[in-house]
Amino acid sequence: MVVGVLITAVDATIVFLALPEIQRSLKVGVAAEVWIVNSYLLVITVFSTQMGRLGDMFGRARMYEAGFAIFVVGSFACALAWAPAALVAFRILQGVGGSMITANSGAVIADTFEASNRGRAYGVNSVGWGTGAVLGVVLGGVIVKYISWRWIFWISVPIGLGATVLARRVLVDRPGARQQRMDWRGIVTLGLGLLGLLWAMIGLATERASVTLLLAALGGVASLLLFWQVEGRAAEPMLDRNLFRIPTMTASLLASLLQSLANFAVLYLLLMYLQGLRHLSPVSASLILVPGYIVGAVTGPFAGSIADRYGAVIPATVGLGIQVVALLAYAQLGPATALPLVALLYMLGAFGGGWFYPSNSSAVMKRAAGDAFGTTAGLLRTFSNVGMVFSFSVAVLVCSVTISRQKAFEIFAGVGGLSVLQAAAFVRAMHAAFYASACLMILAAVLSASRAGWRRRGVEQQSES
Repeated sequence: MVVGVLITAVDATIVFLALPEIQRSLKVGVAAEVWIVNSYLLVITVFSTQMGRLGDMFGRARMYEAGFAIFVVGSFACALAWAPAALVAFRILQGVGGSMITANSGAVIADTFEASNRGRAYGVNSVGWGTGAVLGVVLGGVIVKYISWRWIFWISVPIGLGATVLARRVLVDRPGARQQRMDWRGIVTLGLGLLGLLWAMIGLATERASVTLLLAALGGVASLLLFWQVEGRAAEPMLDRNLFRIPTMTASLLASLLQSLANFAVLYLLLMYLQGLRHLSPVSASLILVPGYIVGAVTGPFAGSIADRYGAVIPATVGLGIQVVALLAYAQLGPATALPLVALLYMLGAFGGGWFYPSNSSAVMKRAAGDAFGTTAGLLRTFSNVGMVFSFSVAVLVCSVTISRQKAFEIFAGVGGLSVLQAAAFVRAMHAAFYASACLMILAAVLSASRAGWRRRGVEQQSES
């Protein structure tokens, strides 16, 4: 399970530092750069719940192994990409495999461990994400500088093959699969809705506002509203609206979405800050962030054990509160901030994330029925990934409002510096983005804390009955 999370985390982050070389090699435009990153995340977002459902139907371990196989094929194809469109298409294929891995990994853990030990198990699994993120950021810089950008995809092939062989040897599906139907109408309406909104946001970051972008945004909103209606009528929906009648489940899922929306942009903004404003190389910028990922990986198992013993509400809410403090501190960064302080702040934010992720995952899966672990794990991943996808787009859009669009992308990709006037404008934009993220994180913390009240009410009702 750890290897699966690791490999998907590597491919979620390794592309960032390779964008300048990909741009030069394939003549990639600024909009295509964003889609190279977002296409992978978008596919995982749309398909995670349904891939979890397939796991419930045909075996979670089997779907997990199939995900590795598809991921390896997609990585192999990405390394051979000859044009921007081909690279985006192969990233989509990677995303299909990644959705099968991420949706079913949480379900396999729920199958394997009793509820009283799942928090610790999810904490150990979070080590894979932290390690993969470190490898992605560091290897992305080193490989691009000393070898070739194509090797950021080649490297996933042997890892994926080895993980597939290992999974086939040690994972066994539990009996009890049940027949379900795929929610194709839900997949289409959700996919079109997210695609329309992303298209409009990315367009606003790379070109002037137009009727086309307005229609894309309106079409996206309309499609998402249609998705909500479709899910209310579907016999077996990908988004079971009955789950929202469980107060603790609603708060957990929304807290996951808001936390990702607030937090995933931090990596992009800090890379822009370190490379554009502080003139660091991609490798040097990535090394400053490494201690944070290590702290997050070490914290996860400990926080998961606390959640098993005392419940998920306190550790999850504490983790979100720590991340609020980190975001507010990021909003004070300037041209002369000591780089060790930047590393320390990133460690603080990762420490908070290490408390939140395993605790919140444990809280969601404890509410899931045993024959729907895959669907529920996929739903949690869907909410988290929606936040991740839009977090990146919002960050780029905010920066492009203050700085010229082309300059914003040059800074993000690490291929351009800033004049004194541009630096001042960028700092203001960066601070605004961090303050906005802090507000979102506060709302996530409020939702997380609200679960304590609902939990007490449930205990009181049980005692009365």
